[in-house]
Amino acid sequence: YSLSRRMIDKVDKRIAHKKRKDSKVAKATVRSKCLTALQLLVRVEAADDSGYCECVTCGKVAMWNDGMQGGHFIPKGSCSYWSLEKENVHPQCQGCNGYGMKHGDAAHRYTLWMQDYYGADYVEEMLSKTKAIKKISAQDYRDMLTDLNTQIKGHKARIGA
Repeated sequence: YSLSRRMIDKVDKRIAHKKRKDSKVAKATVRSKCLTALQLLVRVEAADDSGYCECVTCGKVAMWNDGMQGGHFIPKGSCSYWSLEKENVHPQCQGCNGYGMKHGDAAHRYTLWMQDYYGADYVEEMLSKTKAIKKISAQDYRDMLTDLNTQIKGHKARIGA
């Protein structure tokens, strides 16, 4: 009995520890707040005066805040240089930004859109800098977040959101 009681106590302690760990909500870093704000900005900025924007990869039109996301041309997790640059983030529907970029042809269509919008030379320059590292100070992140939020506020006022 004592052995199984000890084992039960161990399991109970593990469960209690896991619950404490799960209940701790991770604080968002200023960088992650900037990423979220940039993704919001590109959607609301691309929206027409009625609040609709178009997915750059499939052409779907939807409200900026309903099924649309800010999709990165060069994935944000693989490139610090372009992750917070507006030229790298454009409105995409959820299907294209998620499954379509990894398993479908959305990445190919995004590339074609980028080449058409920015030019092939600029897209080549972007791709050549995917391994480059951009160091941003905490103060620069805070300044960037303030600027992004100011732009968002202006665009939301424009579309009546």
